Amino acid sequence: MTITNISQTPAANQTKTADFDVLIVGAGISGIDAGCHLKHRRPGTSFVILEGRDSIGGTWSLYQYPGIRSDSDVPTMGYHFKPWTRTTTISKGGYILDYLQQAVAENELAEHIRFGYRVLDAQFSRAQQRWTVTAQHRGSETTAQFTARFLFLGTGYFDYETPFTPEFPGAGDFGGPIIHPQHWPADLDYTGKRVVVIGSGATAVTLIPAMAEKTSHITMLQRSPSYFLARPAEDTIGKVLTRVLGRDRAYPIIRRKNILFLQGGLTACRRAPKLMRKVLIAVARRQLPKNFDVDTHLTPRYNPWDERLCLMPSGPFFRGGDFFKAVSSGRASIVTDRIDRFTQSGILLESGRELPADIIVSATGLNITPFGKISFSVDGQPVKLSDTRIFKTTMLSGVPNLVFAFGYASGFSWTLRVDLHCEHFVRLLDHMDTRGYGMAEPVFVHTGMERTPLLDLDAGYIRRGIAKFPSGGTGSTWSVKPSYRNDAKRLSKDPVADDALKFTPARVALTAS
Repeated sequence: MTITNISQTPAANQTKTADFDVLIVGAGISGIDAGCHLKHRRPGTSFVILEGRDSIGGTWSLYQYPGIRSDSDVPTMGYHFKPWTRTTTISKGGYILDYLQQAVAENELAEHIRFGYRVLDAQFSRAQQRWTVTAQHRGSETTAQFTARFLFLGTGYFDYETPFTPEFPGAGDFGGPIIHPQHWPADLDYTGKRVVVIGSGATAVTLIPAMAEKTSHITMLQRSPSYFLARPAEDTIGKVLTRVLGRDRAYPIIRRKNILFLQGGLTACRRAPKLMRKVLIAVARRQLPKNFDVDTHLTPRYNPWDERLCLMPSGPFFRGGDFFKAVSSGRASIVTDRIDRFTQSGILLESGRELPADIIVSATGLNITPFGKISFSVDGQPVKLSDTRIFKTTMLSGVPNLVFAFGYASGFSWTLRVDLHCEHFVRLLDHMDTRGYGMAEPVFVHTGMERTPLLDLDAGYIRRGIAKFPSGGTGSTWSVKPSYRNDAKRLSKDPVADDALKFTPARVALTAS
């Protein structure tokens, strides 16, 4: 089922109201999830979703490079309330966008979304117990103000405007195009071309098999290897469960099965990294020609899950990953070396070898930024995000009436924790309303507590940007360690009230004039 693209055309019944109970920033996976929860769990709550671009989907509508797909398990990437109907375990980006468009249509969210509004500034007044949000309209200098009781941030953590591209010596000498996947040209023709993809992460592993059928040859140029994990493209057990139980009854079981699978794999990598390292390398070795230099090209220097595994679809029994097939066929190759400089006809390596290229793709990673670069203040005082602590993975110390969605960046699917954040948000609002509270503010007093990073991966893009983000601590209240089991308990089962969460009685509601 494909839904017509939900874009900037406003719904006929959309009002011009600028004051809401909840203002949601972002119409990607997280913002849509929050809107669905409010729509069904709190039908009397007014809310708006401000989206800076002209379409929903976030990552899944922005990125347009060949072969774009999920790099995590799709049944757990889907919402708990909306079954993923396809049998795929790793899905094409277009299918994910279809799924999100269906969620918007089925839950009548279009009337709540205002496209082309990029949030610049958010100011909270404790006296008024409300946020004042300033947003700039896309393509103009015009700004608009909105007020809301609560702010929900569904902004993710990628910098959508500025990807990471190193300074390559001699880049101006190269005679062909140099492309970053985040800004893929719609009219790029690579048929019969020699392509070099710089990088060895999930994007490179996706691009290479997708482009290999048309290029004359495609090369992955890496400084150091990554781990690869092939996973059957179709969930055979899930298909059987769906056929026997029906889609709606089978979906929760499939999700739980996949959560246990992911948890088991992550736990094994953490507890027995040497063993899992041997297993992953051995599996890769079995899928490549006998003379392939696995020690050089597919033996990383780090332990599994210190960085994300590169996931790829395969046939049954984890055989025949598409990237390995492209390499085995000779249509693609891996070169492990360092760049000396670009030349007119390709890339000169430090080893002295020159890689010929007609097109160079710089799959060199991302930049990360907290909360969409929004400037925050409380009672006129700027909030320095890096000084705040994260309460129950979803609120910030010293910042009242703010909830953010931040899913799992490793091991689990992003949506698993976002679903829990949305569940906790609804529980928080219910708790406050039944007790007459107007403000909820996490208070951090453990001055000696060790800081822990929100993202625990050792990837370059994390190291470059993590210092700008809020941090966690120790103990269940402030821990940001990824654990679905612990998060499910504290976000959906434990009491909302907490010694570290200060509630203030509601004052008379003030609305925008």
